[in-house]
Amino acid sequence: MLESNLKEYVYYLKITKNLSKNTIDSYQRDLKEYISFLEKNYKFRRYDQVEKKHIDNFIKSLARKKISPKSVTRKISSIHSFHRYLLEEKIVEKDVTVRIKKPVTPKTLPSVLNLDEIDKFIDASNGLGKPLDLRNRAMVELAYGSGLRVSELLDLNISDLHLNMSLVNITGKGNKERIVPLGEESIIAIRKYLVDARPLLKPKHREILFLNKKGEKLSRIGFYKVIKNIALKAGIKKKMSPHTLRHSFATHLLENGANLRSVQDLLGHEDILTTEIYTHVTKKHIQEVYELNHPRAGKKE
Repeated sequence: MLESNLKEYVYYLKITKNLSKNTIDSYQRDLKEYISFLEKNYKFRRYDQVEKKHIDNFIKSLARKKISPKSVTRKISSIHSFHRYLLEEKIVEKDVTVRIKKPVTPKTLPSVLNLDEIDKFIDASNGLGKPLDLRNRAMVELAYGSGLRVSELLDLNISDLHLNMSLVNITGKGNKERIVPLGEESIIAIRKYLVDARPLLKPKHREILFLNKKGEKLSRIGFYKVIKNIALKAGIKKKMSPHTLRHSFATHLLENGANLRSVQDLLGHEDILTTEIYTHVTKKHIQEVYELNHPRAGKKE
């Protein structure tokens, strides 16, 4: 019985909420673990038998398994959402999760490159000017110039580009579309790649924009390797991830006076709280500038 409600909830997430497959899979994994705990330990057959103490015991069982606070927080969020759905569908009469608290997780600031590092990184992406080098330059310019997620960058079709209008059409999380401006350097790099490089890669896909050396769609792992290799050539010691250029895009906008709501729209964040992490990054930057430059800061190197 418990499992049948989960199947209905998954269908609801897919059809009504229009969430991505990865997000739905994550919810499903978390809730299967939760339901298994309830059935194994309490033999429940209905959700109206579940009380706060039972969920608390599930959370304690996660702690005993030494699951990270971040993963525990995600699982609790899944349970919260599921029980709200049960209440809306009148499967239960009250939401027993309202007083369930998430563990405090330390905020990890995203790694960002400063302007000097960005210049070095982009210069290093040129390589020797071979087809894959031209592709890399176009990817880097687009990732940093428009702040795309890695999945958005790699899923781009040629038809998504509107170079004459300096715009690109993005399909983000949950298949939500947004229009993002293209910078002049991005347009130049993309045009050069399309004319001088992409045809030489012998495309196996007419529409996919960024291809690997076999002419197939570049994978996420392939992009990660490209980023690591360019960082190595540029002499950048910071920890680089596939999202570093997106983080740098958002941070530099805020540092130069962009308002938070505009940055939220450009990034495609559904919740502005997600965007607010970049205000912490910019505050850290301001503090560093102060300590290095103010005569009374006392922390100059």
